[in-house]
Amino acid sequence: MLKLVMVLCVAGTVLSGCERAAPEADRKAGPIEVPPLAASAGGAPDSFAPIVKRVSPAVVSIDTLSVAENAAPWLELLPPGMVVGPAPARRGAGSGFLISPDGYVVTNNHVVEGATDVVVSLADGRQFPARIVGRDPPTDLAVVKVEGRDLPYVSFARSALPQVGDWVVAVGNPFGLGGTATAGIVSAQAREIGEVYVGYLQIDAPINSGNSGGPSFDLQGRVVGVNSAIFSPSGGSVGIGFAIPSDLAERITQQLIAEGRVTRGYLGVGVQDLTPPLAMRLNARGRRGAVIVEVDPGGPAAGRLRPGDVVTAIGEAAIISAGGLLRAIADSTPGRQVSLQVLRDGRAQTVAIRTARRAEER
Repeated sequence: MLKLVMVLCVAGTVLSGCERAAPEADRKAGPIEVPPLAASAGGAPDSFAPIVKRVSPAVVSIDTLSVAENAAPWLELLPPGMVVGPAPARRGAGSGFLISPDGYVVTNNHVVEGATDVVVSLADGRQFPARIVGRDPPTDLAVVKVEGRDLPYVSFARSALPQVGDWVVAVGNPFGLGGTATAGIVSAQAREIGEVYVGYLQIDAPINSGNSGGPSFDLQGRVVGVNSAIFSPSGGSVGIGFAIPSDLAERITQQLIAEGRVTRGYLGVGVQDLTPPLAMRLNARGRRGAVIVEVDPGGPAAGRLRPGDVVTAIGEAAIISAGGLLRAIADSTPGRQVSLQVLRDGRAQTVAIRTARRAEER
């Protein structure tokens, strides 16, 4: 599925656009580790072969079968009891990666959304039927489960997240060519491409249709991003890809494994970026932040915030955009008090608000 920004696919189709807590991991197995790579005088690795060899066993291909999207309308018009044969099927393909020895696999939501059958294929040729544990459409993440033991797996990077200019290696199943590796660098961080809850890593490692849900690794073999979208006028890679950062991806996938869904905080406000013209009108010249444009009268922020307020920080964390504010609130625990630093009529003040739980979104 490709967006312009094009969401990567499943079978090249163009779109605009549960189980409980995991059992304790097998203690005998450990994550795949990659020794430091030899580097040339210029700092680039002499070869990516060691990292690809080590991490590839944990990267999987995902094949799906679902009822064709255009089947339901005409089927519903048939008289009750009329037999018409099987509904048209739609096949899809994507990528994913194992994060535990007992078979939890991370992928994109759009890879498995609507699937009636999911099959996971490992690099060594083994195939497993999989069940969907949980999906989170707002971040385009999903977790599926295969039954196995001592499976190869990789871990998310939890510290030393990649900086602009750092090397990344993407491994996946582009165009059905499983086990394909490409390399590049991180081109930008916190890139906003219209998805409210994700500030993407922009990478120039080539990713294409079928790479969806596959991992991007740093040179230590840690997952730094989940490949999810490309910018392309043609549907093929032009060197601008987007990956869900590992810190967000790990947080979402752990919630999906534990609860089958994701819980987010909610303020009940409409926001937009603080542009220079708005900053002049709101006595906030030279500042960055998110402007409150409307307040839900029944929401947590009612009576606490008002249109024209400029949110510049939550606690000690600076807010530089509307998306940044929405993501910070979404990441907060519902029912917990957050402290917002606000400019109101040019004067700084602190506003404390107890967040609510956001209704589940499609």
